[in-house]
Amino acid sequence: MYKLCFYVPESHLEPVKKAVFAVGGGRIGAYDSCCWQALGQGQFRPLEGSHPYLGQAGTLEQVAEWKVEMVVADELIHAAVKALKQAHPYETPAFEVWRLSDLVF
Repeated sequence: MYKLCFYVPESHLEPVKKAVFAVGGGRIGAYDSCCWQALGQGQFRPLEGSHPYLGQAGTLEQVAEWKVEMVVADELIHAAVKALKQAHPYETPAFEVWRLSDLVF
């Protein structure tokens, strides 16, 4: 199992989540479309040669973004990241993938 975390502007929050859910992300037991999300503020400065969705090269940008976290099964993580990248408006979306350990008590 993996945990997938990504940051997305509000304009694309639901489309990106739906894309990742469609390939099986966010499934926990007998539930699907499971995630946690929180609103925060992202910051970036596009460099020369970039093609930013927001802002312009050389100018520091700050934008409201949602952080979304969800679990993804081992066999679905590559498809989930691909779906995230295809649905996300940013040229280079920020995301993390963490391998989770199974604990048996």
